[in-house]
Amino acid sequence: MDRTITAPIDRETLKSLHAGDYVYISGTIYTARDAAHKRMIETLDEGRELPLDLKDNVIYYMGPSPAREGRPIGSAGPTTASRMDKYTPRLLDLGMGAMIGKGKRSQAVIDAIVRNGAVYFAAVGGAGAILSKCIKESEVIAYDDLGTEAIRKLTVENMPMIVVIDSEGNNLYETAVKEYQR
Repeated sequence: MDRTITAPIDRETLKSLHAGDYVYISGTIYTARDAAHKRMIETLDEGRELPLDLKDNVIYYMGPSPAREGRPIGSAGPTTASRMDKYTPRLLDLGMGAMIGKGKRSQAVIDAIVRNGAVYFAAVGGAGAILSKCIKESEVIAYDDLGTEAIRKLTVENMPMIVVIDSEGNNLYETAVKEYQR
């Protein structure tokens, strides 16, 4: 089923999504990769506040290439989500609503998705140039010293995603294989 949703994404909307749904996201999302996740966890461990409110927000695991003239961002393809798995359950427990990446997630992340009514979206790997066309604005909001791994606030319009793991733990990577084998 194709859906158009607005980010940040409220829990009611997240719970209405099902593994395998095609979704077009518009609104505000954030980027963060390995180094930014590590720094966010260190910030929390030090008892300080994060540079963004995680509640219902979407984190896109992406580090863009430099922007061409007249564009807000360069190629914007997803990175492998499992690299963030050791940090993700804690961020989900703090209210993060969804993540965008590519590839499988650990059981600890899946459990945290279910516990928090969150969702994991996949973006098509190798389609970074096409995905960048959905990004209308890009602004570094934290950790500028990390370069491409800085946290960015993005304004997106009709960015295509696939629900891979829904709020009930249904996992498209598993169900698609079973369906194919039938």
